[in-house]
Amino acid sequence: MLRDKDVFEAAKRRSRKHDGVEDPAPAGKIGAKEFEKQLGKLQAELVRLQNWVQAKKARVVVVFEGRDTAGKGGVISRITERTSPRVYRHVALPAPSDREKTQIYMQRYIAQFPASGEIILFDRSWYNRAGVEHVMGFCSDEQYERFLQLAPIVEREMIVRNGIILRKYFLDVSQDEQRRRFEARIKEPVKHWKLSPMDTESVRRWWDYTAAYQRMIEATHTPDAPWHIVPADDKRRARLNLIRHLLDSIPYKKVDIDLPKIPKAQPRPKGAARDIEAGQAIPQHY
Repeated sequence: MLRDKDVFEAAKRRSRKHDGVEDPAPAGKIGAKEFEKQLGKLQAELVRLQNWVQAKKARVVVVFEGRDTAGKGGVISRITERTSPRVYRHVALPAPSDREKTQIYMQRYIAQFPASGEIILFDRSWYNRAGVEHVMGFCSDEQYERFLQLAPIVEREMIVRNGIILRKYFLDVSQDEQRRRFEARIKEPVKHWKLSPMDTESVRRWWDYTAAYQRMIEATHTPDAPWHIVPADDKRRARLNLIRHLLDSIPYKKVDIDLPKIPKAQPRPKGAARDIEAGQAIPQHY
């Protein structure tokens, strides 16, 4: 009988095979300079994708799931860094309110779906039910099993067949790397907001989450909405590979846009001050 780890690895291999991608040969770390160079090229393409989505009135949903510390927020921030927030919308929903708990489970996620010309980036999604809610006991077994049955149907009928482009990514890190990243967050004050008892509990429940994720991927990896597995121990490589895959998976084309011309400034009125003199200037510390 296969162990949970073996089954999870098998699921990842099936995902790569579905994409027509063979396991890559081991490669060294990408330096910061090379990373920024390649990222800049990809970000230029993300802007071209943005223009195409607006021109074609397309709708795109990208789901980012994965283990805690795997880098979901990091890759989303690289995607949105040079793009319009009116097109690329980052959605990271908090825990449901008392009112939302009485709604149909998918209801608050559907409310975030794109209108024409929008790309929605879900920083965790409806798959919370198959992950943290299931592992931590926040939903019943009946709710969990029903979700696994209905999720592929909802994705096929409500998303894909409605003309919305759907991409699902699962970022995976090793057990040792996850622990190292949590320890780094504890040492860095600017990352303390990323820490919560719920997140760090994933260290103790590593194998519970492994079993939950492999079941989730097996049950919801479909031809209409396949899972794409992203090895993320190397953050830089993971970010570049994910963005490259997203771009390659959408048949966008360069769209010519009419850029405005900068007009000649009106002449300065007689007696007008060159600078804004009203209000109070801030101290110049730098």
